[in-house]
Amino acid sequence: MAFSPARSLLIWLLAWLALAAAGASWLAHARLLALEDAFVTDARIVHRLLSQRAVQHDAVMATLPLLQPPPEQPGGEALPLLRLPSAYPQMLEVLRRLPGDVWPVAWPAALRTQMQTAAARSGESRHAELAQADLASGRVWLAYASPRVSHPADFALLLDLRATIPWEEWPMDAQTSPVSVRLEYQGQAFVVQAGRPQASGWHYEFHKILAAPSQPFDVVLNRDVAWQELPWLRMLAWVLASGVLLLALRSWLRQRAAARRSEELLRVGQVARLNQLGELAAGMAHELNQPLTALLASTQAAQRLLGDDEPDLDTARIAMGQAVDQARRASAVVGRLRRVVERPDLSGQMQPLALPAALNDALNLLEPELQRRNISVQVDAPADFPAVRAEPVALQQIIHNLLMNAMQAMEQVDAAQRRLYLRLFTQGGQALLSVRDTGPGVPEDARSRLFTPFFTTRAGGLGLGLSLSESLAHAMGGELTLAPAANAASHGAGAEFLLQLPLAAQP
Repeated sequence: MAFSPARSLLIWLLAWLALAAAGASWLAHARLLALEDAFVTDARIVHRLLSQRAVQHDAVMATLPLLQPPPEQPGGEALPLLRLPSAYPQMLEVLRRLPGDVWPVAWPAALRTQMQTAAARSGESRHAELAQADLASGRVWLAYASPRVSHPADFALLLDLRATIPWEEWPMDAQTSPVSVRLEYQGQAFVVQAGRPQASGWHYEFHKILAAPSQPFDVVLNRDVAWQELPWLRMLAWVLASGVLLLALRSWLRQRAAARRSEELLRVGQVARLNQLGELAAGMAHELNQPLTALLASTQAAQRLLGDDEPDLDTARIAMGQAVDQARRASAVVGRLRRVVERPDLSGQMQPLALPAALNDALNLLEPELQRRNISVQVDAPADFPAVRAEPVALQQIIHNLLMNAMQAMEQVDAAQRRLYLRLFTQGGQALLSVRDTGPGVPEDARSRLFTPFFTTRAGGLGLGLSLSESLAHAMGGELTLAPAANAASHGAGAEFLLQLPLAAQP
């Protein structure tokens, strides 16, 4: 994979898009739910109002035998009752037919037959029955047979559907409401209000039969929600707010990561300086111990020679004895110093570690330096790479030194050619980490001395980093080597270092 800030930016952009889409979708969904709830509430109110009117018509017809007692002598045709239409505007016509009378001959034959059949059904059901429904013209005929044996009569009622609508209690503005309301029966439809149909968007629908047996009309309401009815301003505000929120979060995380990276670099630098001090002190102790040992031997020889000299033998013996004591004391001090600064034994601190995770931590730590130097990194690490046995701080120190050496080596080449290749693989029961750069490489005459303490090919270097890394690798049972020049040359210019570590025992 390529190490690039563009990948991090892409992840944040995708996170913003996901958050913005989720929030906008939630706002749109909440708006649609609110519109649906309002639609259902209005639909139930419409159904209740229309059902109340229908039940009222049935009740009025049930009272007709009481309000209009039949005359003693029946007429030839059903007679109109004039008082009810004046009291109820929706009742266009009310007729009464006595036994022996006929329905008006001016009616179509089909209507007379339907009325006769409906009256017969009413006599059985004891409530008003639907005789004829012409929903296209908004006219409905109802029939009712009086249950009074002493005064038998049939009644017919013509209703104007438009006049039955209780507009004073209507929950919507019929002129501007987007909801369409219809009464449907056997393929016919009476439009109460047209609504505002849409070609696209969301659709709500409500169906329920009127609560009156004489008028089994289906109350149908439809509502189309157009795209422009969504809360676009609130959705846009959420998109902008989520972007600002993620920018603030990203800035805070970057500051936090930078602070942690600085702390980690400081800790790694302190560990490196302490280790280098240990190398330096150990080298000095080694170098000083030889002349001190020679001084001790020479002083002891002089003491023996002076022992045969006659002049002032006591003084010479005392002086030489003091020199011997001081030389031994210096040697003991140097020995104690060497024991103090020698690196501790790492064998007791070894533990199973994930080498890819340690490598990733080191890359994250050096990410600003890699970006500043315009170095692209390619990592080849298997997903199931086995664990290694190592000491965490020592492993981190070695990887850090190798990456820093590679970055410093590539300062001498053009920025466009700076590549860092990292590869993890196993070989012979060992785990290997390959660190290869595209720098100028290691001169042939310097390859044999590269891991020697105080040897460096870089101006201002101490020459202790690779020596220390090699010592730490050995202390963990591993090895740090410089790949052969032919191997590095086969991949282009540069140098390749191989860190070999033992694999952790599998459970």
